[in-house]
Order: sequence, then C-alpha cells, then structure tokens
Amino acid sequence: MSVSVRVPTILRTYTNDVSEVTAEGGTLAEVLDDLEANHPGIRARVLDDNGKVRRFVNVYVGDEDVRFEKGLQTEVRDGQQISIIPAVAGGC
Repeated sequence: MSVSVRVPTILRTYTNDVSEVTAEGGTLAEVLDDLEANHPGIRARVLDDNGKVRRFVNVYVGDEDVRFEKGLQTEVRDGQQISIIPAVAGGC
C-alpha cells in the first residue's frame, strides 16, 4: 500500500529537503522500513534503540496518534497520510 509521509523540517536532510514522500507498507513498521530503505538514517531519528517511537516524536496515521493505537503495528490504508511531528517544548 502506498502512503504519503509528511516529514518535519528537522528530518528533511534525509529526504533531500522534500516535505512529503511516498512509502509502501501495510503497517507503520513496514512504512518506516521502506522509508529507511529509500532515505537511510531517518528511522533512527523516529525510533529509539529499543525500536519504539522516540519519546519526543509524535507519529500520526491519519488523525490517530499511534501511541493510542497499535504503535508500530498500526495498520495503514492505501493513500493514507502519515505525519511525523517532533514534540515542541518550552515556556516562559
């Protein structure tokens, strides 16, 4: 299944400055594997050493946060959009 992946500015060095790329897979894990095959190094910025989504990275399949779904096993549909969003911290 082909999906669209929105890439945040901080990770665009891996996608030649492209803000949205296409990837294949039936689950988020498969999509990340395909992203890594086509854009080496990007998976390590999304997943930690234990293979889980990094604490300060939010990943959405459609409008759903994968942390509240099936994590990396969250199913994706053909044409669906995946968003990788770094968490923003700060304050006064």
